[in-house]
Amino acid sequence: MTLITKDTTLKELASIVSTALEAAGVDAVLVGGAAVSFYSDNVYQTYDLDFITRHRTEVVAAALEPLGFKRKNNERHFSCPDTDFLVEFPSGELSFGETNMPIESTSVLTTPLGTIRVITPTQSVMDRLAAYIYWKDKPSFDQAVMIVKGNPIDWEQLFEWVRTEGADSEVIEKLKEAVSGSTAPV
Repeated sequence: MTLITKDTTLKELASIVSTALEAAGVDAVLVGGAAVSFYSDNVYQTYDLDFITRHRTEVVAAALEPLGFKRKNNERHFSCPDTDFLVEFPSGELSFGETNMPIESTSVLTTPLGTIRVITPTQSVMDRLAAYIYWKDKPSFDQAVMIVKGNPIDWEQLFEWVRTEGADSEVIEKLKEAVSGSTAPV
């Protein structure tokens, strides 16, 4: 078992947690701010790792307990005294806005500490744009820009997602403009 310390990075912790979940037969996908952190080379920082899974919280808890994680208040949040990062398991399907995605559509990253199933850069942009479109969350738009700057994006899939969501495709043009017009991190 790999030891978790205060110096364990977000990516290392994601690898450790993902490997423990996989060993317990739990399919889980890393989403949210942690994916943004991966795809922005840590320009965006978060202190929680959100995983989507269909498994019951009790099964997840049993997989994380050997790592030192305990459930907080009988919720889907877990903390470990050896790290400042929280691990969360939001309820629901893997979805971006109203669009559900199969777990198989995600990426698997291999690290020295194990593998991490994580949403793709394009899916991470969808996730951030959904927050921008539905909640007018400007920081989420800025995070989408960070992701696009350093990663290949499937623009066709992104345009199709916007159409499926019933959103204005102008948001994609605005994203492209923000990326091309900016030389420094947003």
